[in-house]
Amino acid sequence: MDLSIVVPLYNEEESLPELEAWIRRVMEAHGFDYEVLMVDDGSRDGSWEVVERLAQQNPRVKGIKFRRNYGKSAALNRGFEAVSGRVVITMDADLQDSPEEVPELYRMITEEGYDMVSGWKKRRHDPVLTKNLPSKFYNWTARRMTGIYLHDFNCGLKAYKNAVVKSIEVYGDMHRYIPVLAKWAGFKKIGEKVVQHQERKYGTTKFGIERFIRGPLDLLSVIFISKFGKRPMHLFGMLGLLIFVLGFVAAGYIGVSKLYRLNQGLPTILVTDNPYFFISLTCMIIGTMLFLTGFLAELVSRSAADRNEYLIEKRLGLEEAGRTVV
Repeated sequence: MDLSIVVPLYNEEESLPELEAWIRRVMEAHGFDYEVLMVDDGSRDGSWEVVERLAQQNPRVKGIKFRRNYGKSAALNRGFEAVSGRVVITMDADLQDSPEEVPELYRMITEEGYDMVSGWKKRRHDPVLTKNLPSKFYNWTARRMTGIYLHDFNCGLKAYKNAVVKSIEVYGDMHRYIPVLAKWAGFKKIGEKVVQHQERKYGTTKFGIERFIRGPLDLLSVIFISKFGKRPMHLFGMLGLLIFVLGFVAAGYIGVSKLYRLNQGLPTILVTDNPYFFISLTCMIIGTMLFLTGFLAELVSRSAADRNEYLIEKRLGLEEAGRTVV
């Protein structure tokens, strides 16, 4: 199969028929062998009934329905598990992503060799203060912290090699950072394409102000997991040791300074009257706690079921090993 299109949706019953017809028109015009997987994230309107009707009319439409709302990441993760196309496309169900972009995204994956191509809504039809400016700042921060130079991390229109979606796990609100997850999994050829952004035709946005809080927290989380997920001691242990040594040296300096002044008959004060003594003592306590945190995290990491699972791209002269992920 050439293409699998994953469409996560939540309360989008008005837009689904138009979206399916638009996708079908583009796919047939280019002769693609395709499937459309609509993942209903616990909609409370008639979205699932629409999906069922569309599946009866077009056998290429498939569906998954959650019992309740879990979020976009969960919908994408379940969709990635189910699809089988050579190239996987994700797009939102609100008609703001244009299916007309799909053929070029497919070409960039199959002919130019990209592992993943992310859409860039260069010209947006969103409110400036509540969406455009926060989005620009968020994307700038993500570029600086991840080293992946994309203009629009959160664009729902993306294309992937099948191997990419089978190698990553999307959870929480990590759909914003799929390029980071892909890079961490060893897929480093990540491209970008300017795509057309449509104005919302039906309904309202499903993302509220809480995204401004979740976004930075998820960014810190994915960076920590990607760099120190299997070696937490390298972060907590190193940081704890550094802070402990600074506190110990400062405490030693205070003690030696007092002994020197006493030996020289110079006026001095009690060590416990020196505020720097308590600062150095606090540093040693914090350093010890961080070191112990790293030690405990290392024990948890070593006990994890996937501690020795690694992503393997190819084999030569070897059978598949039981505990290895391909």
